[in-house]
Amino acid sequence: MNVERMNKKLTKKVRVGNTFIGGDAPITVQSMTNTKTEDVKSTIEQILKLEEYGCDIIRVAVTNFESASALKIIKKNIHIPLVADIQFDYRLAIESAKNGADKIRINPGNIGDKEKVKEVVKVLKYYGIPLRIGVNSGSLQKELLAKYGAPTADALVESALREVRLLEELDFTDIVISIKSSDVLTMIKAYESVSQKVDYPLHLGVTEAGPLIKSTVKSSVGIGVLLYKGIGDTIRVSITGDPVEEVKVGIELLKSLNLKKYGINLISCPTCARCNVDLISIADKVERRLTSIKEPLNVAIMGCAVNGPGEAREADIGIAGGNKNFVLFKKGKIEKTVAESEVVDVLIDEIKKLLDEKKNIVKRQ
Repeated sequence: MNVERMNKKLTKKVRVGNTFIGGDAPITVQSMTNTKTEDVKSTIEQILKLEEYGCDIIRVAVTNFESASALKIIKKNIHIPLVADIQFDYRLAIESAKNGADKIRINPGNIGDKEKVKEVVKVLKYYGIPLRIGVNSGSLQKELLAKYGAPTADALVESALREVRLLEELDFTDIVISIKSSDVLTMIKAYESVSQKVDYPLHLGVTEAGPLIKSTVKSSVGIGVLLYKGIGDTIRVSITGDPVEEVKVGIELLKSLNLKKYGINLISCPTCARCNVDLISIADKVERRLTSIKEPLNVAIMGCAVNGPGEAREADIGIAGGNKNFVLFKKGKIEKTVAESEVVDVLIDEIKKLLDEKKNIVKRQ
């Protein structure tokens, strides 16, 4: 279930494989593999793992004809739309489209002249495949760098609009736009600007955002500000590390803005001197054991038995620690007391029962 934003800009709706970007479609979470695409086995394994964690669209780098050919097999073994990322050789975009890519991403700063783009568009039209214009502050056209002196927001937007105009001249409008910068404020300004100028769906992201913590902060600020303003149709959190973390952060980001209802929403206190239980370890164990659950559920893990149930009143179910014991509560009402040594297993069992009850209610309806 997804929650519609107030004042969201209604953009053009673009089909990508078995899903949609833009218009009234839910905001999707994307990631990109870090395997060699031609290593088909490893790439498929990573994509399937990303699917388990809720990834909606996956992108792979196509750097040579071997990796373009690999898309045929990859496509047959995954369940989410497959995007081919092309940086320099327009011929790889054509081969990727022929081999089953659901979307092509090109970088205007790298792809080349109009004739090359024209050849790509012919194939995309034939197969009914959309194109993402992926502008990046690290690979802006030289003339725009000379004009603006730096990869400013205006320079990034001009790069994107040049490509948009070219595609429109070629009567091609199945377009998604991204304008990424490693500088959060530049990224925000660029997306705000381009959103006022076009109605194409926007792919949000802070590029080269760094390791987990730095990227989570940068992406949450940059993407979060824009989503709150109603700008953006799909997101990718760029993290130096395991792409699974990108999906986790992306989903949590959407959940924090009430834009997505998915999986366990874990509510836990930071602990203080009143805490007489090993809350950090317990919270970690519960989170790991609930990873596979996709049904939305609010679970609270609190360190104080006095205030815990009240502080987490809106939680569907939770525990609050006392002196080597926990109280189990549902919707703020205490159900029973559980020993600390047993609390994780008891909580997991109660959560499963609660989810089964919800499923039965839905079936009866």
